[in-house]
Amino acid sequence: MTTAEPAKTTHRRLWIWAAQAALAVVVLWFVWRSVADQLADFSLLDLPLEVRWHRIAAAAGVVWLTYLMLISAWRAILLGWEQHLPLPTAAHIWCVSNLGRYLPGKLWSVAGLAVLAKRAGVEGWAAAASALAMQALSLGTGAAVAVAFLPQARSPLEFIAAIAVAAAGVVALTLKPMVRLLARLADGKIPLRPLPPLAVGLGASATLVAWLMYGLAFRLLALGILPDSAPSFGLAMGSFAGAYIIGLIAIFAPGGIGMREGMLLAFLSPTIGAGPALALSVASRLLLTFTEVVAALAALPFGRRKGEAG
Repeated sequence: MTTAEPAKTTHRRLWIWAAQAALAVVVLWFVWRSVADQLADFSLLDLPLEVRWHRIAAAAGVVWLTYLMLISAWRAILLGWEQHLPLPTAAHIWCVSNLGRYLPGKLWSVAGLAVLAKRAGVEGWAAAASALAMQALSLGTGAAVAVAFLPQARSPLEFIAAIAVAAAGVVALTLKPMVRLLARLADGKIPLRPLPPLAVGLGASATLVAWLMYGLAFRLLALGILPDSAPSFGLAMGSFAGAYIIGLIAIFAPGGIGMREGMLLAFLSPTIGAGPALALSVASRLLLTFTEVVAALAALPFGRRKGEAG
């Protein structure tokens, strides 16, 4: 090794660190802008709020446990393709990439998950495929929860259709003919393998439980600020899942901002009134932003590339 090579390596690392720092600043700026807008909306509300911090703290705790459930679902998908990530490393990747949802465009979070997983030692095709599989699982189980619990959607046919459509994308990855077709479309450069049904079942079960936990957190938040107007547990689960999914697929809304709150208002207003529904939708956005940022900061020390010491 020449003396110039260590200098080049150090120089490259400095550029990488500088790029990561710049990206972090951009992400935090978008997060702060989101928080500032929501605080401004909250200050305009004229409601007799009864803040009960222990319930709000419990809601935050349930959300963090929900993140752990989603991380476990992602690891189950990876294990189905014989890709292993330690829980701390997976938590770092998932929590940090999750902040990408605040950037304009809908693929930053998925792309970040795939890139960081590849840097941690996951094969490139599995990193990308697992990110997309998690999106499909989340949409599928979330749609099932929304259709099952929202008063606006009571048709059994709607429930069956939601499950069938949402599951199709991931179930296709368990079928050898479909995997061969996808591999041919990729010119054979991506060595896709069928995903074991057990991995799909574990991932789907974990994401389903995660949606129910999100609903519990939403209910606890409501009891923490509007105890007399809080929606029922079922309505909380259905409205949160439905609004979150619509915000997720709204390409024009970074992090579902605006769209998610509007849908919560539409789902909740007929039952608890427009004022409480608006207050709860804004409070939910503030709570989730807080939990996402804290989770990312807490997971930062666990990030490292494969082969690095520590």
